[in-house]
Amino acid sequence: MHSGELRLPVTTFYLPWMKCAPNGEDVHWAPQIGAHDPAAALENHLSVNNPGPDDAVFSWRHPSGSSRPLSHPEFMKCINAAAAAAGLEPLQGHGIRIGSVLVYLLRGLSFEVVRTMGRWSSDAFILYLWKHATILALYIQSTPILEPFTRIAMPPVQ
Repeated sequence: MHSGELRLPVTTFYLPWMKCAPNGEDVHWAPQIGAHDPAAALENHLSVNNPGPDDAVFSWRHPSGSSRPLSHPEFMKCINAAAAAAGLEPLQGHGIRIGSVLVYLLRGLSFEVVRTMGRWSSDAFILYLWKHATILALYIQSTPILEPFTRIAMPPVQ
């Protein structure tokens, strides 16, 4: 699928159930460079875990050989094992989602755009930001680095 007249590549798929959307919702991604590319990650997952036609897409192979739908506790167990192997602290709850917020804010996207991308209905995500000084540094310079972009993308203060 392509977005708008610029023909920018965007992949959309439907998740039939999510914690905050029990009736399901569309999820979108755009290609990324390197290890963060969601299409490559999905391709790798399908190759490694090989879910069958009756399995959930995000199933994994238990050591017993059975296929199991990926649950939040199993996902966090895997992530925290990788973090421990890398010498990092374990992540808690929303840590991964907030980490992605941080990535987009550090790329210079506005809080409003990031809030919309993360499907937050409030500004509660701001409470989770770990490196807020790094993010705000872009906006509080005497000559803000993002000034031309911010003038266009940020809504006027009223």
